[in-house]
Amino acid sequence: MKVLFATYPMAFHTPGGGEIQLLAYKKALEGKGVQVDLFNPWKPNFVEYDLVHFFSCVGGSIHFCNFIRNLGIPLVVTSSLWITEETKELYPYEEISAQLNLSDSIITNSEMESDELSKVLNIEREKFHSVYNAVDELFFNKVDGSLFRNEFDIEGKFVLNVANIEPRKNQLSLARAMQSFDDRKLVLIGHVRDHSYFDAVKAELAPEKIVHIDGIDHYSPLLRSAYDAADVFCLPSTLETPGLAALEAKALGTKGVITQEGSTKEYFGDSVVYCDPSNDYSIREAIKEATSNDDKIVSSKADNLYSWDEAIEKLIITYEETIAEKNFFSQK
Repeated sequence: MKVLFATYPMAFHTPGGGEIQLLAYKKALEGKGVQVDLFNPWKPNFVEYDLVHFFSCVGGSIHFCNFIRNLGIPLVVTSSLWITEETKELYPYEEISAQLNLSDSIITNSEMESDELSKVLNIEREKFHSVYNAVDELFFNKVDGSLFRNEFDIEGKFVLNVANIEPRKNQLSLARAMQSFDDRKLVLIGHVRDHSYFDAVKAELAPEKIVHIDGIDHYSPLLRSAYDAADVFCLPSTLETPGLAALEAKALGTKGVITQEGSTKEYFGDSVVYCDPSNDYSIREAIKEATSNDDKIVSSKADNLYSWDEAIEKLIITYEETIAEKNFFSQK
C-alpha cells in the first residue's frame, strides 16, 4: 500500500499534537510495511498513490480535498476537532461539513468525537472511524526531574503546561488560577502561536512566577524530565481530543488536571482531576485537589494507553476498507 500524507501549509511552522500524530502515524505505518510519503507541492504525483490522508479541517483545506476527490483517489481525513451544537457557530462549520463530506472515511480520536461530529455536521456515522491517540514508547521510561531543573535553572514546586501558546490552550485562565499559589510557579513549554495572547498571559503573573520555554524536542529526555519534575501537569484547554501531552504526562505518572471539554473522559476516566476551562476558580480548585490526592497518579501502560504500533492497526484496516470500497464503486 502506498499512502500520501498532506496537511495545511502552515502546520509545521509551530508543530503541535496534530503534527506529532502525523509523524507518529508515518513511522508506525512504515514499520508495518506501508509506504508513506509526505506531500511535496513541487512534485505531487498524486496518481501514484493508493490513498491520500489529509490531516486537519483548517479553513481552506476543502480545496485540496476537492482536488483529490475529483482525481478519484480514495481520501481519508483526520478531523481532530470537537464541535458541539452550542459551539458550532464559532467555527466555519458549513465548510468543515463540506470538506468532511468529500472524504471517503473520517478518522477521529475517540468514539465521542465521532458521535458528536456526526450529529452536529449531519454526516452519516458509518463514515467515522475512531483511532485512539497513542504514546511513544519513550514516555513509559522516566527521566529524573533534576535534568530539566538543572538545564533551565528551575527550583521549587511548579505546575507544568505543555502546549502551543494560543487561546484554545487557555494558558490565560491557567495563569489567573495560578495567582492563588504563592508556593508554585507556572512553567509553559510550547511555541507561541499568538504573541498578543502570550503578552496577556505574562501580564497575569509576576516575572519570577512564570517560566516560558519555547519548545523542547518531543523526543528529548528534557521533556520527560520536565514531566517528572512537575508538581502537577495542567491542560485546561477549551477543548481536547484529548491532547498528546496529557497522555504523555499520564504515562509518566505525573498528576494531572485536564479540561472536561472534548473527549478527555473517554481516555482518562477517573485517573485525573477535571476542570471547567471557562472558570478560573474551577482550574484553581482542581490544581489544589490534584496536589493533595496521591490516588490521581496512573503510570500503567495497560491503563487505556496505547503505543502507536497498536493504535495504527485500526488505521490500516480503515485504509484497506476505504480503498476496496472506492474501487468497488468505481468499477460499477
